[in-house]
Amino acid sequence: MSPPWTTADNLIALDLEGIGGQDRDREKILEIAVVPLTGGQPDMAQAWETTINPGRTIAPRSWISPDLTGTILLTAPPLEDVADNITTRVHKRILVGHNLAVDWRLLHRDLPDPEVVALIDTARLYNHLRPQAERWSLSRLITQYGLTDQMHALAPKRSPHRALWDAVAAALLLPALVGKLPRGSAASAAELERVASLPSRPPSASERPLQPKRAPRTSSSTGPGLSTVRTAQHAGDLAAREAGLRKQQ
Repeated sequence: MSPPWTTADNLIALDLEGIGGQDRDREKILEIAVVPLTGGQPDMAQAWETTINPGRTIAPRSWISPDLTGTILLTAPPLEDVADNITTRVHKRILVGHNLAVDWRLLHRDLPDPEVVALIDTARLYNHLRPQAERWSLSRLITQYGLTDQMHALAPKRSPHRALWDAVAAALLLPALVGKLPRGSAASAAELERVASLPSRPPSASERPLQPKRAPRTSSSTGPGLSTVRTAQHAGDLAAREAGLRKQQ
């Protein structure tokens, strides 16, 4: 029998904050955080975060934290200055994140060299456990699973829509969700991959990640069914959805 997932030494929680998919190929990373998991829990002593200078002025947008505009970004290092650091932290790791397809698409587009072992999406895992759930925003699930106090303790100066907060939240949420699987904490990393992994091929800008189910339309036309990655019918529709989806907080 495979060892429990908590014995894996290559698990990292990852989050990126970006401008938004509506900018297509001009989308920029604004912030990134990497939080290793040790024994299935976030290892804050090894956590790392950085803001990133996008090289242009960023207009305020509802899904971008007010802290990620203006002087903070202008004085941050450009991506090329931290690219090697990011690659070292991500390469040959199992990545964990919430709606991870968004982060992985952007990271892989800008830094194609890192190879990952697997992508574990906590949103996908929650949907596996609760297929009838209509909403699974990261902040909502942190509250639902009683993790708020731990979040305040581990990331006291961060809030949703900041990379470190989201990465720590995903790292805390993962064991809470795994505990609901049939084998609970004894589940192996391979078992997690079977129920919660994403394709390592990053989705293109014309694809979108797992989204909440919506109420049926009253007209004769019906919306697309639930899926992990779906092709958008219109690029503009994708941009608006991805912008609004950004961790759904």
